[in-house]
Amino acid sequence: MTDDEVGALLAYARKVQTATINPDGTPHLVTMFFGLAEGRIAFWTYRSSQKARNLARDPRLTCLVEDGEDYFELRGVQVTGVVTRIEDLPGVTAVGRLIAARMPDVPRDALDAYVTHAARKRVAYLVQPARTASWDHRKLLS
Repeated sequence: MTDDEVGALLAYARKVQTATINPDGTPHLVTMFFGLAEGRIAFWTYRSSQKARNLARDPRLTCLVEDGEDYFELRGVQVTGVVTRIEDLPGVTAVGRLIAARMPDVPRDALDAYVTHAARKRVAYLVQPARTASWDHRKLLS
């Protein structure tokens, strides 16, 4: 995929599969909602979650955003990198708002109240990409 196509998929998608590294070296893989901050994947989680503990110990991760149901529709972006941790309430709230803005089916006032309430118990992250890989099976038929 071109850089523009990668950017368009990241702007379109709402969920990211995030893999962090457990203390025993195995992957910890979860699906989360995410936002974009200046083109970078941004997400938040509870401070005591396994992924937060893993990232505190080792900031490396891999993120996968994918789309499509049939083989010739599959496309995806894999971002490998490190995270920057955001702990201050305004920063965490800002990331929460980025994520909430991508949920069009939920009333704005309900989302704003949720983000304000939830941010107090969360930490946020920005992914600094080291390597990006992408694919688009829709192009296989061209």
